[in-house]
Amino acid sequence: MSRRLLFGASLVGVVAAVVGNRRGATGYRNSLLWRVYDGICTRIDHERGWDKVSTPLGLAVMIGVRNELRRHNLHDTNVAPAVDVKPVPPFEARLVTSRSPDGTYNDLSDPAMGRAGSRFGRNVPFERTFPPPDPGLQEPSPRLVSRELLTRDPFVPATSVNALVAPWLQFMIRDWFSHGRGDGSSTWTIRLEDDDPWPVKPMEIPRTPPDPTRPPGHDEFPPTYLNTETHWWDASQLYGSSLEMQRFLRSGKDGKLRIREDGLLPDPPDKEHDPSQVPGFWVGIGLMQIIFIREHNAICDRLRGEYPAWSDDDLFERARLINAALIAKIHTVEWTPAVISHPTTATALRVNWWGLAGEKLHNFFGRIASSEVISGIPGSEVNHYGIPYSLTEEFVAVYRMHPLVPDDYSFRRAADDTSIREAVFHELSGPRAPKLMDEIPMTDILYSFGRLHPGVVCLHNFPRFLQEYERPDGKLQDLAATDILRTRELGVPRYNEFRRLLHLKPAASFEELTDNPEWAEQIKRVYEGDIERVDVTVGMGAERLPKGFAFSDTAFRIFVLMASRRLNSDRFFTADFTPLVYTETGMDWIDSNDMRSVLLRHYPGLRAAMRGIGNAFEPWNSASA
Repeated sequence: MSRRLLFGASLVGVVAAVVGNRRGATGYRNSLLWRVYDGICTRIDHERGWDKVSTPLGLAVMIGVRNELRRHNLHDTNVAPAVDVKPVPPFEARLVTSRSPDGTYNDLSDPAMGRAGSRFGRNVPFERTFPPPDPGLQEPSPRLVSRELLTRDPFVPATSVNALVAPWLQFMIRDWFSHGRGDGSSTWTIRLEDDDPWPVKPMEIPRTPPDPTRPPGHDEFPPTYLNTETHWWDASQLYGSSLEMQRFLRSGKDGKLRIREDGLLPDPPDKEHDPSQVPGFWVGIGLMQIIFIREHNAICDRLRGEYPAWSDDDLFERARLINAALIAKIHTVEWTPAVISHPTTATALRVNWWGLAGEKLHNFFGRIASSEVISGIPGSEVNHYGIPYSLTEEFVAVYRMHPLVPDDYSFRRAADDTSIREAVFHELSGPRAPKLMDEIPMTDILYSFGRLHPGVVCLHNFPRFLQEYERPDGKLQDLAATDILRTRELGVPRYNEFRRLLHLKPAASFEELTDNPEWAEQIKRVYEGDIERVDVTVGMGAERLPKGFAFSDTAFRIFVLMASRRLNSDRFFTADFTPLVYTETGMDWIDSNDMRSVLLRHYPGLRAAMRGIGNAFEPWNSASA
């Protein structure tokens, strides 16, 4: 049957591509040929699995899966009423070729699209996102789920990658989204079991700040929430999401960002601007910020040499574009293939960036076709697929990947692999992080991360220190319990319903949910035998993982949709991804660099450890070898 389906899918796909996409009332690729193609792909996916067929067939299936998701899983929350929306700043001519600080004017016809302070969208129908009322919202207790199903025992390493994958992901998340921090006046009170050792009773978890643009009433619409960051992939974790923050971060000379003379983060002038006082800051985030601040400044030096008459603003704006695009490239063709290293996904991600024509042909001839399939998404046409661009609550939910973070760290010298010190995560976080970076050279910290493994995103692998995480303000928080509560609070459907809405089969039983009999019994006990109540985080953590994956296939469906969309909707990755906007020097910089070259440019002492390493997120060599 698979051969007949392969032939059918290939034939229909070729014909559909030749005939083209006749857009109907329901939107993307709605022609009969495409719908037949997508139906065949869905059947193969359900009966065999995209990951269990050949790479060519797997790629064909994933195209059909993405077509279905693009048609049915993009939903605009702006259909709900809004008031007191912050006005869009006045247009400036420079914004035609430069990113704005707050994300406005990326889409020149809809300048508010994707701006900081705009709503998260949804990947499931808006009417299916009503959270259950309390106390049902807290059943079973998030703390019980944390203790019984998520607690790390023992550490399960992802041995195909190194520990840099964890800080890289958090570095990306700091760019993509944040629901903001409440003032602490509104909290959820979490029920604790009699034997729970939690030191502060009752356990309280801050509520997500409400959407201030939602007028009272209109209960026919589920709650909406604002993203404090820009929705665009614009490296706002380095450049800020406001003009005020951008001014603080810039040095004011040669387009560069502020950094200490010894190459570390600048000393903050006050507590308000101290990154170590922001919840979630740790050595890993500091590493990534330092690396790409230095990369930005190196780009400025190169541009200054090519364009000596340029102003500080000219250099800054062009270097930001180049640096942000390089970060997006690294995430697309290095980080993601490392953590989902199945042959089909590794190929698909490279096709996203370079198309079927491939990197070598791109390096010789550039784009050879307008099609994203042939020549990749960068440089293709802008496409929002009929829905204004935004990141989504479901995207946020599947990126809750705290198990990637190890608890224990062994710091060693890059020169000879001798031990410097052992540490636990607590010693790497908050105000302790800058102190450690002052004590241990950056080259040695990076070498140590390159030699360690992260955790697999699965049950019983949540970092123990994050289950009793001390925030910079001294308050304790169980981040595992918080993750469970957040998905419920934000209206993300529970696991089986989530799968149905993503066109996947739900689990008919606990034994079907996971191939681990012990886990099946534990989940059944916690959820009192009701498979429909299982949280999406728990279900994804229990799944059998596709070969080479560090996280679930269910989560992967959101990435199939949203990873492409972040590029497709952004004009600086599509219509304006040109030498006219980026400069020839900038385009060459993006083409010729990757994470490995970035690290070696700024930390040449890592050369021996990275010798023969094709992907910087793979385990590095020992300096003692």
